[in-house]
Amino acid sequence: MKTPPRLQTLVEEGLIDTVVRQLMSGKEAMVYVVRCGEETRCAKIYKEATNRSFRQAVDYTENRKVKNSRQARAMAKGSKFGREAQEAAWQSAEVDALYRLADAGVRVPKPYNFFEGVLLMELVTDAHGDAAPRLNDVAFTPEEALGHHAMLIKQVVRMLCAGVVHGDLSEFNILLAEDGPVIIDLPQAVDAAGNNHAKRMLLRDVDNLRGFFGQFAPELLNTDFGLEIWELYQRGTLDNDVALTGRFVRQTGAVDVGGLMREIDDARAEDAARRLRMQSAP
Repeated sequence: MKTPPRLQTLVEEGLIDTVVRQLMSGKEAMVYVVRCGEETRCAKIYKEATNRSFRQAVDYTENRKVKNSRQARAMAKGSKFGREAQEAAWQSAEVDALYRLADAGVRVPKPYNFFEGVLLMELVTDAHGDAAPRLNDVAFTPEEALGHHAMLIKQVVRMLCAGVVHGDLSEFNILLAEDGPVIIDLPQAVDAAGNNHAKRMLLRDVDNLRGFFGQFAPELLNTDFGLEIWELYQRGTLDNDVALTGRFVRQTGAVDVGGLMREIDDARAEDAARRLRMQSAP
């Protein structure tokens, strides 16, 4: 096929040899199958912000790092330079997350290069060597659903241990490779410790998995892995080998208002003492 203009530069740079075919066109990018030497890979071309339908919600971009304060100010003002910086940060978020998660052993496509707004990465394939289907295009037996769900819950845990929440995980951005599910599409990934919405996003990710696989294995609909995982994470006891039960007991007892007010008063007194020490310091 004719080489798309956005990929021509990569051909000229020797990063890819030929473009085989278009694999998909989504809300934020177009993906092509390409040949790199003896290997078949895929090239993800990010669409310009004006041509994308996915809204860069503040919830996702909260606390994302930018290169310098000038970029941060421009992004806040919404200037042309700021919009360009925001777009670059949005694209690099997926690249950074892929490298970070691949290093942590999470089942994501292996990234190879990011050049001129194009991400080169592993082509995830099925048992026949063809491009792997998305989960939403596949039907499962109850046993298969339970197995894939268990594998993906482990991946969610491994991601969180690496400090990342996918933020948009569902059957539409998980591929079924020959050896099991592979998670894709990470431009909206958030930092678990730095984003105030991380808990809600993680719970939604886990709920999406439960709802999808629960169609094939209804017993999954009664599980509550999300809150169990987040509770362990907050306690600092979550690790890649944690044994999960899928159950979470919510606290229903009365709130100790008096104890809470005492803690607030103690914190205020501590802060006042600290300020006093700072004022009296030479």
